[in-house]
Amino acid sequence: MIIVFLVIMMGVVDFGMAIYKFNGVSQAAREIARVTSVHPCAGDPPCAPGSSAETQDVIAIQKALIPGLTIDPGDITCVDETGAPVPPSQPCDFSQHSVRVTVRADYEPITPLLGLAGTWTMEGQSSAQIQ
Repeated sequence: MIIVFLVIMMGVVDFGMAIYKFNGVSQAAREIARVTSVHPCAGDPPCAPGSSAETQDVIAIQKALIPGLTIDPGDITCVDETGAPVPPSQPCDFSQHSVRVTVRADYEPITPLLGLAGTWTMEGQSSAQIQ
């Protein structure tokens, strides 16, 4: 009886940790998008969104808070009013476009039965209008 109780408790703790990581990934995407909308890039446009020192600082903070958080250079993109990515050949018009941020982090359950499902990839995406 105690073994069944312990397995259930471990499963509850495991799901709690997964929810915490999912929330962290979602919040990281929102925070990076918010900062990038205020500080879109380093230097004068045209430039790559997310290249500002402020955005890089927030990315570093979020990586310290969320273990295994990854954000690739192509994960911060400029999108038009319909949400479609702006082609790289076209400059990002900061007065008309938004920034979209996608981040991800892997979670590996520690409970033996949940561990059979393998690694779960948590992904968060957020958009913000460039100010």
